[in-house]
Amino acid sequence: MRKSHQSEFVGRQSMDRLIPLVLVLTLLWWSSNFLSLGIGATSQSQTLPTAAKAVEYVRIQPGSFEMGCSVRDNGCSYNELPVHAVKITKGFEIGRYEVTQLQWKQVMGTNPSKFPGDSRPVEQVSWQDTQDFIRRLNMQNDGHHYRLPTEAEWEYAARAGRNEAGIANPDQVAWFGENAGGETHPVGEKQANPWGLYDMQGNVQEWVQDWYGNFANDPATDPTGPATGNRRVLRGGSMEFCPTCVRLSVRSYFMPDVRSLSSGFRLVREDVR
Repeated sequence: MRKSHQSEFVGRQSMDRLIPLVLVLTLLWWSSNFLSLGIGATSQSQTLPTAAKAVEYVRIQPGSFEMGCSVRDNGCSYNELPVHAVKITKGFEIGRYEVTQLQWKQVMGTNPSKFPGDSRPVEQVSWQDTQDFIRRLNMQNDGHHYRLPTEAEWEYAARAGRNEAGIANPDQVAWFGENAGGETHPVGEKQANPWGLYDMQGNVQEWVQDWYGNFANDPATDPTGPATGNRRVLRGGSMEFCPTCVRLSVRSYFMPDVRSLSSGFRLVREDVR
């Protein structure tokens, strides 16, 4: 009996020592997990704007070019004619890449894209959607004014001083119907054009600012397209197009509220003066 009572006493002593230890360990575990969660959430909210590849811009200098069907290109559509001289008198900054899904989510909080991937171009956005995105950017008052490029600015930047169709080696510069596998791809995987711009051909076709209309014969200076219309222009072709259909002069158009899995955009940025 004495030995039994002694064992019981020792057992109670061990339990009395063990309970505080368990409580301390439990508290330490809870604190560690709670603090880790808190730091992680804070860190994410603080670093989210820089976690994604920030929108990079390339400065485009003023100049002149021939807009429309390229030299010796026999596959042009009627709406790529007539070829006409265009003069760009003001330099501008244009996105090195198409706007990505992560960049869209940072501003809009949603992702409408059919082919998810933070570094893929955002798609299934209408021209009107791009205006909402741009409006929110401009509300930041960060010293810049954001907008879509005009059609002339877009083609001037895409040509980068060239007058050929840009489809001699389409697989090197573009995602199109025969190499894209029916989906978009992360921006910047193909070769850049001579001015350092990626995916100006293929991947997603890109909304520009202009209403759609036929070209005029007359030379133009800083053209902005028709004053009114019912369809907006897209440029560059997409991952659904044939190899010759991602030529530099190709033009498409949709109603401003249309969302397509092949339609995205890139930004132009100007200093506010």
